[in-house]
Amino acid sequence: MSVLEGRQTAAYDGDLVVFLIGFRVNSVRKVREWLPVANAMGPMLRQLSKDPASGLLGFRTLPTWRGVTMIQYWESIEKLQAFANDDDRTHRPAWVDYFRKSYKGGAVGIWHETYVVPAGSVETIYGNMPLFGLGKVAGVEPVNKRGETAAERLHLSSDG
Repeated sequence: MSVLEGRQTAAYDGDLVVFLIGFRVNSVRKVREWLPVANAMGPMLRQLSKDPASGLLGFRTLPTWRGVTMIQYWESIEKLQAFANDDDRTHRPAWVDYFRKSYKGGAVGIWHETYVVPAGSVETIYGNMPLFGLGKVAGVEPVNKRGETAAERLHLSSDG
């Protein structure tokens, strides 16, 4: 990854959904219960990545010792919900399978948090960084195009 020198900000202006999702292995020895959960995310991401109309803008996976956290960026809550609830796509069957096979034993936990962010409510800065986060999803532009400070980029009054 090449480093972009100077201060950059994400070149993204629209509404945005930030979706955090993950799983945690609670009982390492119960591999049969947590392995299917661990293996379910890959097919979902491949399916979404092949379909630009799905609404998934991009993602980043952050492994931990007991599980995974993923940061996903979506165009809209409607597109995220459409994917999550579609019986013909990979998420819904994996969700049902989790509750049928893994939930009761408690060997693995799953979680998610959804943040719906209206246009104009995102502020980003990347200093001497490769493309990262929302900047990797949408591209970047020099900070001074949007304002020198976070308050300016968020169009907040500095009058206190």
